[in-house]
Amino acid sequence: MPMLEALQVRDELNPVIKTRVEKACALLEGGVNLYPNDFSKDSNVEDILNEFGKADAEELEKLDREFTVAGRVIAWRSFGKVTFFQIQGKTEGLQVYAARDELGAEQYGLFKKSDIGDIVGVRGKLFRTKTGELTIAAAECRLMTKSLRPLPEKYHGLKDVEIRYRQRYVDLIVTPRTREIFTKRTKIVRALRNYMDSRGFMEVETPMMQPIPGGATAKPFETHHNAMDMKLYMRIAPELYLKRLLVGGFERVYEVNRNFRNEGISTQHNPEFTMMEFYWAYATFEDLMDLTEDMFSSVAAEVCGSPVVEYQGEKIDLTPGKWVRMPFHESLERIGGVSPDVYSDYEKCKALVKQKGEKVVEGEKLGKLQAKLFDVLVEPKLVQPHFIYHYPTDISPLSRRNEANPDITDRFELFMTGREMANAFSELNDPVDQRLRFEEQVREKDAGDEEAHFMDEDYVRALEYGMPPAAGQGVGIDRLVMLLTDSPSIREVILFPLLRPEAVTGGS
Repeated sequence: MPMLEALQVRDELNPVIKTRVEKACALLEGGVNLYPNDFSKDSNVEDILNEFGKADAEELEKLDREFTVAGRVIAWRSFGKVTFFQIQGKTEGLQVYAARDELGAEQYGLFKKSDIGDIVGVRGKLFRTKTGELTIAAAECRLMTKSLRPLPEKYHGLKDVEIRYRQRYVDLIVTPRTREIFTKRTKIVRALRNYMDSRGFMEVETPMMQPIPGGATAKPFETHHNAMDMKLYMRIAPELYLKRLLVGGFERVYEVNRNFRNEGISTQHNPEFTMMEFYWAYATFEDLMDLTEDMFSSVAAEVCGSPVVEYQGEKIDLTPGKWVRMPFHESLERIGGVSPDVYSDYEKCKALVKQKGEKVVEGEKLGKLQAKLFDVLVEPKLVQPHFIYHYPTDISPLSRRNEANPDITDRFELFMTGREMANAFSELNDPVDQRLRFEEQVREKDAGDEEAHFMDEDYVRALEYGMPPAAGQGVGIDRLVMLLTDSPSIREVILFPLLRPEAVTGGS
């Protein structure tokens, strides 16, 4: 009996787990299958509660119907020949009444060996207890999965944040809010897809492993394809592939995509993250501002019931028409308190950047210095929705130059709650201008900028066939979920955030 032998030799176990293992061994020796797969349920806990949660005792008695349900035991009260326990469904729990007289001495005896955390199957009729709680009276109760490890105590839960993230499977069992966050995340992504589909955008998929990374200023992760003996990069953005589709004739495309950037980890950054990126032929960045206001407010209303949401004690109003629109340099002056004679003068701007504790790279362009001032002095103050537009051309290698002023681009970034939520611009479709900007990026990379763009000859070739005028945008899904679930850290909204490997320990 390999399973029994494997359980019995686990001498390193702590006392609590060891007790559970001994119970499991006793059940195995008694001929009980700890992990059967022959029980089918016909009802979900939530469906029973929704349909019969308000039914009184008389209605339930007249129902005269048996239900078969299954769930994890999360609470247990035994009174000798009678036991009350609760099984957990996807979001809610249902009480079960198990009596020796109903189950028989043998089945009840086996059932009494169950632990909190076990998954059981139950068949029985519904009734109301004397205290009025909806309950299923078990005519059959079977062990479906034996839990060898105890769950955290009900009233303490998982207090260690890293353990919550590392052992998300336990966090989902014991923390209702965690289940609510990820249920809502699914609704948010579905609402975004429905919004884009309803406006004629086509969902597509583009490569996650790329020979040339592009579409963002970020350091990529490298990998290697053995059979082709070639270096590949994990996607930092799908942009250049999606714009190739505009060249090919698809005028409205979007992708809900995973991206990978070899950067630091913080409450706002995870090396693996999700964006929705979309492109719209014959539209401008101003059209995208209007679309974004409507999109965010529509998704919030659908998922949260209102376009006004609370985030960390602050009411964030996503109602269209209330969003601030402000040029980049104006924001430096009005919000950041930096006068034009400082931010437009290279030496003065560089000195202020250093004064604010930011690093300056030799030969760094004025636009990059201004962006560093913006990050420190402006971004943290943008709590309500702000479109900051007309970014310097120096930091916008894929954006279309402004017709009136070539030093700035027709680009905006969306900020709220003190962080960036989206990035968009009217697309650069001049292949000559794009080549020159790529060449400048290559020079910056050669000078030590690890986040500068690579040269992408095939993308330039695509532009030479002709890409229609267009606008494109990337929306940070994780940050949007943070906003709509009132979550302070990006790790709260990613099921399995990246963590360092845990130290190897012996006992538990």
